Amino acid sequence: MLNVYEMVDRNKKKSAGVVIGFMLFITLVSYVFAYNFGYGLSVVGWALVISGLMSFFSYYYSDKIILTLSGARPADRKRDFNFYTVAENLAMAAQLPLPKLYVIDDTAMNAFATGRDPKHAVVVATRGLLERLDRSELEGVIAHELSHIRNYDMLLMSIVTILVGLITLLADMFLRWGRFSSRDERREGNQITAIVFVVGVVLALLSPLIASLIKLAISRRREFLADASGVQITRFPDGLARALEKIAHDKEPLEAANKATAHLYIANPLKNHHDAIGWFGGLFSTHPPIEERIKALRSMQ
Repeated sequence: MLNVYEMVDRNKKKSAGVVIGFMLFITLVSYVFAYNFGYGLSVVGWALVISGLMSFFSYYYSDKIILTLSGARPADRKRDFNFYTVAENLAMAAQLPLPKLYVIDDTAMNAFATGRDPKHAVVVATRGLLERLDRSELEGVIAHELSHIRNYDMLLMSIVTILVGLITLLADMFLRWGRFSSRDERREGNQITAIVFVVGVVLALLSPLIASLIKLAISRRREFLADASGVQITRFPDGLARALEKIAHDKEPLEAANKATAHLYIANPLKNHHDAIGWFGGLFSTHPPIEERIKALRSMQ
């Protein structure tokens, strides 16, 4: 059995490994596309600027956008006493500013955190979650969400989203007109150019899917990290484990959630877990299986 510090360290290393792999993949694809365009890395730079600008607005105003989509109301200290006081105590323990607290009036059990940094963070819980968890279980869930804030997961996933957008934009540009930029060179019979062109076509077709799969893998690793980091705050892994068990047994989908916001929640709010197609379906999941998370939590000391 690993203690909580070893578990956090292991999850950080695994997350870093996936992120580094993603950056290497982005570098390879960008080089191949730039070579085929014949204009050098300037094309990649412009694509990065465009995808960055497209993502900046959604990142900067993410809390307001998501709260509006979710129909959440501000939490009230008297009405939502447990939620409010648990968040206060855990934010103090985590040395974080108290995030803004909101409640979604839905009987489904779920919660999420959003915001661009700890000073502009929001934690949202559903009414079903607040009514059906005891205080220890609620502490586990809120500590998990505060860990997302402390680990800057919203910023990381925004950067990853920008890079996925970069690859998708470059692939689209390549398939539309990039192949013509080096046509004269290929006519000269340069075998290396021809090979790189073929590789570019394959990457243009597959790289958006591969990049999206890596993004989902990063999201799943950050969930494991938030679980372990949350236990670092509460010192009680069984609280979150019990909460996840209750959430797993809740079969009600959250009406306020959609595919664009599903990755934010502590568990898949859409309840489409891909169990019927096994590990392959898991590649397209924003969350790791709850059973694996519970097992990891109960292996902590």
